[in-house]
Amino acid sequence: MSIDYRQAFDLAPVGLVLSRNRTMVDCNQHVCDMFGATREQLIGQSFQVLYPSADEYERTGARIELSLNAKGLYADDRVMKRIDGRLKGEPFWCHVTGRALNRAAPHEAGIWSFEDLSATRPVRTELTAREREVAAFLIDGMTSKEIGKVLGISHRTVEIYRAKLMRKYKASTTADLVHKLVVG
Repeated sequence: MSIDYRQAFDLAPVGLVLSRNRTMVDCNQHVCDMFGATREQLIGQSFQVLYPSADEYERTGARIELSLNAKGLYADDRVMKRIDGRLKGEPFWCHVTGRALNRAAPHEAGIWSFEDLSATRPVRTELTAREREVAAFLIDGMTSKEIGKVLGISHRTVEIYRAKLMRKYKASTTADLVHKLVVG
C-alpha cells in the first residue's frame, strides 16, 4: 500500500508550513485553523503576518538563523497572533519547530511545525515584545545570563525585564512567575 504524502501533510495533527526565504509556500489545514486564515491568505505571505510585531519577526529571524546554521534545527515557544476571523489579532502562545533544508542558507527553504499552546498557556497580561521573549526563555528554564546571550543584551537588562514581568504577574519569585506564565 502506497502512502499519499500530500494527504498526510494536509491531515497532520500539527500545523505544518513549507517555506522559502521566510515566505510560506504551502501549509496544511491545521495551520489555517490555528491562525484563523485560509490557505489563500497564507500562501505567498511572509511569516511576519503571524507575529505580533515586525520587530519580533526580525529578532526571531536572526535567532533562528544562528541555530539553523549550527544545528539545522530550531525550536521555541513564542507569542504569535491570529490573523483573521472572530479572533483576529488575538495573541497566543505557540510552540514552533523548524528544520532548514540547507544549513548553509537556513532561510532558503524549510519545514516548520506549529502547535497552539493557548489551551494550557493563555496570554492574559499585555506584554511588550521583549517581555514576551524573556518570558518564553524563562519558561524554558534559562538563566538571565543565558537569555542575555541569546537576545544579545546584558544579563542585567534581562533581570530588569524579569522584574517587570514579576510585577505584572504579581509573582514573588521567578518560580512563581514561571508558574503564572505557564498556567495564566
